[in-house]
Amino acid sequence: MLNRLFSGRKQPFSRRWSNFSSILLTAFAVVVLVSSCVVDADRVETTTTTTSPAATTGGNSEITVYTALEDDQIKGYLESFQQQNPNINVNIVRDSTGIVTAKLLAEKDNPQADAVWGLAASSLLVADQQGMLEPYAPAGLEKVQPKFRDEKNPPHWVGNNAWMSAFCVNTAELANRNLPMPKSWADLTNPVFKNQVVMSNPASSGTGFLSVAGILQMMGEEAGWEYLEALHQNIAQYMHSGSRPCKAAGAGEYTVGISFDYRAVKQKNDGEPIEPVFPTEGSGWDIEANALVKKANIKPEAKTFLDWAITEEVAQKYAENFPITAVKTDVAIPAGYPADPIAQLAENDLNWAAENRDRILEEWTRRFDAKSEPKTE
Repeated sequence: MLNRLFSGRKQPFSRRWSNFSSILLTAFAVVVLVSSCVVDADRVETTTTTTSPAATTGGNSEITVYTALEDDQIKGYLESFQQQNPNINVNIVRDSTGIVTAKLLAEKDNPQADAVWGLAASSLLVADQQGMLEPYAPAGLEKVQPKFRDEKNPPHWVGNNAWMSAFCVNTAELANRNLPMPKSWADLTNPVFKNQVVMSNPASSGTGFLSVAGILQMMGEEAGWEYLEALHQNIAQYMHSGSRPCKAAGAGEYTVGISFDYRAVKQKNDGEPIEPVFPTEGSGWDIEANALVKKANIKPEAKTFLDWAITEEVAQKYAENFPITAVKTDVAIPAGYPADPIAQLAENDLNWAAENRDRILEEWTRRFDAKSEPKTE
C-alpha cells in the first residue's frame, strides 16, 4: 500500500520555480509564516556568537550579521571578506533557522542585526512583511539568476544557493545490523529500521518542516499522514536541528538520519561512514538568502558585506558545498550529489505550506511530539 502512496512523479522544475516566484509575492502566506515561528524564548537566547579576527584591533567599524549557515561553513566563506575589508569587524550570530527567525522578529522594535546572511528565503519573507527589511540592490546583482532574488526593484532579499533534504545512512551500522540500503521515503517504513531512524523536528527545524510538508504534498494529506504514522514506528527521536540527525548517524548512535544535502555529503567526504541518499520521490528545498535590516542607522559596512556575499569569489565557495548557486560558477558538482541536482528537487508549493503551516505543526505535534528530544535551556 505504501508503494501506491509514492506512485506520483515529480513536477517539472520550471513549474516548481514558477510556483516559488509567485509564492514570494503572496502576502497572506507570509502572515501565516509569522504566526508559525514557535520557538521557546529560552532557546532564542542560545545563539552562538563568533567574531572575526579584526575585533582584536582598535579603530575598526563593526557590523552584526545573523545567519543560519552551518558552523563549519562560516569561517571559510568569510576569509575573502576579511582579506578585502580588514577594518570591518563582523560579529556573527548563528543558530538554526527557526531560532534566528524568532530572534529577528522579537527585535522588530529595536533591531540588533545590521544584515542577515544565509537565512531561508521563506523566513526573510516573514521579516519583510513586518517591514523589517530595507530594499537594497547589492553590487553585482545582474549576475544573480532571477529565480534566486526578490522580484522587487530594488530587491528586499537576494539568494546564495538552494539546499535540499537528504538521508545520512551509516554504512557500518547498516552492515553490522544486516539492513538494506534505504533509497526512498517508503523504504524508511520497513520494520527492520525500527528505532534506527532519527529526524529533524519540523516545529523547530526548517529542514524537518520541508520533509513533512514535502511528504504531504507528494502523497496528499490523508495518505501523507498515514505515511508519517508508519515512519513514526521506526523513529527513535525527533531532533531540534537540521544537522543533528546526520551527526548522530555519523557517530553511530543511529543508522539513518533524515537531514539535508550539505551535511550528508560533507560527513561522507570527511571520511565518516555516511552514505548520502537522495530519496527517489524527491527532496524538499529552500533558498539561503541575504537581506539588509531596516533600522535608524544603516551602516554602509552592512551594504559592503551584502555586496561581497554575492561576489563570484564567495559564490565559488558556496558551490563547493551546494550544487545549485545563485551566481553561476565553473565549480563541478560536489562528490556525493546527484548528477542532476535540479531534477532531485520535489514539488514544493510554499504557498500551500505557508497557508497550512500552523495546522500541520499542530497536527504533527499532537501525533508525534512524544518522541521529540528534550529542548536545551
